Amino acid sequence: MLQYKAKLIAPFLFITLLSPIGHTQQNQPIRPIPVTEKSDPEMVSFGRQLYMSALFSKNTSLSCNSCHSVKRSGTDNLPKHIGLSGSLGAVNTPTVFNSSLNFRQFWDGRAKTLEDVINDHLRDPQVFANNWPTVIERIKQDKALHQSYKKLYKGEVTADNLTEALVAYIKNLLTPDAPFDRYLKGDNNALSDDAKKGYQLFKSYGCITCHQGVNVGGNIFEKLGIYKDFFVEPRKIKKADLGYFNVTGKEEDKFVFKVPSLRNVALSAPYFHDGSVNTLEDAIQLMGIYQIGQPIQVYDIPLIVKFLESLTGKLPESER
Repeated sequence: MLQYKAKLIAPFLFITLLSPIGHTQQNQPIRPIPVTEKSDPEMVSFGRQLYMSALFSKNTSLSCNSCHSVKRSGTDNLPKHIGLSGSLGAVNTPTVFNSSLNFRQFWDGRAKTLEDVINDHLRDPQVFANNWPTVIERIKQDKALHQSYKKLYKGEVTADNLTEALVAYIKNLLTPDAPFDRYLKGDNNALSDDAKKGYQLFKSYGCITCHQGVNVGGNIFEKLGIYKDFFVEPRKIKKADLGYFNVTGKEEDKFVFKVPSLRNVALSAPYFHDGSVNTLEDAIQLMGIYQIGQPIQVYDIPLIVKFLESLTGKLPESER
């Protein structure tokens, strides 16, 4: 899967070597999240109603917010998500915040769009275990939701329209104006000296190779275990550990995952696809060993953490 990375990395490495800390940050390998206005506030508001509704799940016990809580940085802070009837999911819940900026969705990248995610979750027996005809009938029977729907759409309730509203809301869950974003825009005082040092270390160690762009990740695939095998006991390897292989069936895609975004990463523990890592410090150490090929010096780790903490942005006003 290195072909995914090769097209993106060379210019970033060049920038990394030449960019000093300073008041001008226009050529950095990370870009600030754009501050955008809601295109249709009523659509977003209806989408939020649907997001919080348990009518999508078969037994009306779960909503989108159950696993992707807007009060928990768009995730559930559990090692693995809890699905329908208390069933344990196969992977750690990725944050929904800024997910519209990802090039693919899910750890294994099987969904190309947010619309695909909604359809996948609706049918997944461990998530909602439901179907559109049932959901549509429930929406029609719910007075508040049906009234909101009729303000936006004419005619019958349709899956496409419900999906459109949900996607509009999810796209609104951007977290701009992080301290690091303000730094990129020219506010040299937005970051502490430790965070600035951490950013330089993040680049010099090579973390920036996979974690760059507006989402500080989320835009390429990469193997977990480039320099050292992460999965060493075949009998303990689970299907979810195979990553993108489950989508393509190609041997070279085993243990390949969508690189996660590091936006708001200080709030979204535990980490990795299996939720096996509880702290940023441990995650950084393991990334050095398995992805970079060299240990991260103990005295550098707290500085890198300070940089990562500076990636915590602001929620839309409706969710604060």
